[in-house]
Amino acid sequence: MATIMPFRAVRPKPEHAAQVAAPPYDVVSLDTARGVADGNPYCFLRVGRAELELADGVDPYSTAVYKRGAANLQKFLDDNILAREPHPMFGVYRQRWGTHEQTGLVALASIDEYDQGLIKKHELTRPVKEQDRVQVIETHNSQSGPVLLFFRRSSQFGSWLTDATATEPDCRFTADDGVEHTVWSLRDDAAIETMIEKFKNVDALYIADGHHRSAAASRVQAARAGNSGQPSQEKGFLSVIFPHDELQILPYNRVVRDLNGHTPQQFFDALTANYDVKPTTQPGQALKAGFDVYLEGRWHRAIPKLTPEQRAWMEKNPVKALAVSVLTDRVLTPLLGITDQRSDPRIDFVGGIHPPKTLAAKVDAGEWAVAFWLYPTTVDELMAVADAKDIMPPKSTWFEPKLRDGLFVHMLGDE
Repeated sequence: MATIMPFRAVRPKPEHAAQVAAPPYDVVSLDTARGVADGNPYCFLRVGRAELELADGVDPYSTAVYKRGAANLQKFLDDNILAREPHPMFGVYRQRWGTHEQTGLVALASIDEYDQGLIKKHELTRPVKEQDRVQVIETHNSQSGPVLLFFRRSSQFGSWLTDATATEPDCRFTADDGVEHTVWSLRDDAAIETMIEKFKNVDALYIADGHHRSAAASRVQAARAGNSGQPSQEKGFLSVIFPHDELQILPYNRVVRDLNGHTPQQFFDALTANYDVKPTTQPGQALKAGFDVYLEGRWHRAIPKLTPEQRAWMEKNPVKALAVSVLTDRVLTPLLGITDQRSDPRIDFVGGIHPPKTLAAKVDAGEWAVAFWLYPTTVDELMAVADAKDIMPPKSTWFEPKLRDGLFVHMLGDE
């Protein structure tokens, strides 16, 4: 059973939605954030990445930054750029990027169910990033970065949100990155209750993106309950919930700084022990469990050599079946000497939103020796890992398009 809750959303007025909506603050650099917010006093990065308004060198985790963000959020309310819904509601949020379209329900997911493991995770969190999210929620008294959740679609969700999306939207705009964002409101009490009842038949919700946000919401709820000695009013965390077959996962690719003492020929010779390796003129189409590799000005496609016994073992071990795990176990660790991808400075990660030529350019510039374009993790693979209560390797998924911050804000206690 999955519990979802309507809430009194704080939202930009329709005419200001495009002005307010911003990329998640933790996926853009400070310089990029300043560029995006330049000339726009109501860009939501001024709430989540408030150091862009402060002097160079300020500690991004300082109290001054969090307080500036809270003050900006209040200013957006005072200036009537944002307004609070008078009654609890659900939102409907559609994104269209090229030929891809995904439509999600904006709702609060249950913190208690997250704590009980009924909302399934697939990755670890970093303490610094989690604490940052805690400070943002505490200081702003709100959640403004939605968690991207999904569920396995069943027949009862065959006509997912079609009634809502058949009406005139509250707002529609296309961002600078070409993603079209459309938002509707679901305010009818009967429709809200129907949706709540439908989700009671959902076996589980899965976190796609937002492990730090959900973990931080849980910590804030626990801390407030502990301080008051009473049950916390913060029962839910802000989320956008999609059917599993509407999500798009791109590969999270790798570049490595050197060949760990190997010559290029030695590296290729070692690679062919575990892979069929052939030149390719169409990089970016790696096959299952494999990768495309760029070295010395040329792309090659590597397909793993697997015995029937190895394939059977991988089917029983969902983490080991991931392309990123196969690359790690067969190449990164034994050949290139990378044992901890979280901390080794010899490796870096490039999201699949960037084309193969971006990886090639990094190698051609001389700073990196080799690049790997991976077969992307699938949604089914992610669910298999989460169902097994296992953890994916670092940087295994890149979800695109990203949810925008600022279109919905949950003020704590407004369930």
